Amino acid sequence: MLLVDGEPVLSSSAGAASRVGGVGMELVAALAAHPGLRDAAGRLKATPESRISAGQEGAPRHVYVFQREFATVDPARVELVGTDEATTCIGVVIRNNRTGMTSVSHLDFPKIVEGGLKQMLELLGDDNAPFDVHLIGGFSDASTKVVRSSGKKHIKQEGYSYPLCCKIVEVLHKFQQQFSLRSFCVLDNNTTTDSLGNALPVIGGFVVQTSSGVVTRAGFDMNSRCPDEVVRRIRVSVSSYDPAWQGRLLETYDTHCDVFRIAPACWMPDWADIASSLNQLSDSEVLMQCSTSPAAEPPHFVENERRIWKYLINNPDWEETFPKHKPRVFHRTSDGSWSRYS
Repeated sequence: MLLVDGEPVLSSSAGAASRVGGVGMELVAALAAHPGLRDAAGRLKATPESRISAGQEGAPRHVYVFQREFATVDPARVELVGTDEATTCIGVVIRNNRTGMTSVSHLDFPKIVEGGLKQMLELLGDDNAPFDVHLIGGFSDASTKVVRSSGKKHIKQEGYSYPLCCKIVEVLHKFQQQFSLRSFCVLDNNTTTDSLGNALPVIGGFVVQTSSGVVTRAGFDMNSRCPDEVVRRIRVSVSSYDPAWQGRLLETYDTHCDVFRIAPACWMPDWADIASSLNQLSDSEVLMQCSTSPAAEPPHFVENERRIWKYLINNPDWEETFPKHKPRVFHRTSDGSWSRYS
């Protein structure tokens, strides 16, 4: 159940329950209008964005989560956990306030939500502990249209962020566990416009300080999205075609050992040909064809796509990336960097 300031947000009415997504829509409307949550979103947006970089002396130990991944971390091992590059996606933080165990996911599609949230909760332990939740990301990426049929008006919401957000709050609200919602910086609460009038997210990345639970705006340098950045990005696409990952988030980080295990992911040989064709596109064509929000992508979006395609071109056989179908395993070194030993 979702709580704000210790009180349930609302109980779904029979009318809402009878409509597809009706409970989620009512919850989103109530949360978006809550004065306390709006103030919290305003404070978060007003804070400067910190930059997370790896390899610097004294840099905090951190874990980075890519799209469709999640990681649950132990504050005894990890100081920061977070994600960025979210446009129409939504980042979810769930923290056990008794133990400090913190789980972060980067959700991109409604069908991944229920299974993904259950995965996050599995390692947090102690169902009776107070759990804090933060929802950050997504924006008003499409307008609401009125559709008339059979003499009646119907509201049709287009875009990606809104249905995703509705699903997240609906699933959290139906769980028996009580979740105190601390941040609701999503949709209208996370939208600005550029000089051309394009809607953009204000916040696309954040980190959680595991010792305190404090959430702050953040962006990650390229060297801090380790380990195995390009292969993990490829797995996001591959997982869409793999039945083993349907309805589930990608697991990469082992919280018990503080290691990354990148499970095998296979791609067809013709992916190299497809990647070669895509790599011939202009930068503007890449944005239009490969992004759900072309005007909102960070400057390095096209570069990231091209690095993925070049890897596939150079490695058409997935078994060369995953010899003997074994995972790629990385452990943290004394200086905080990652070293592959499998």
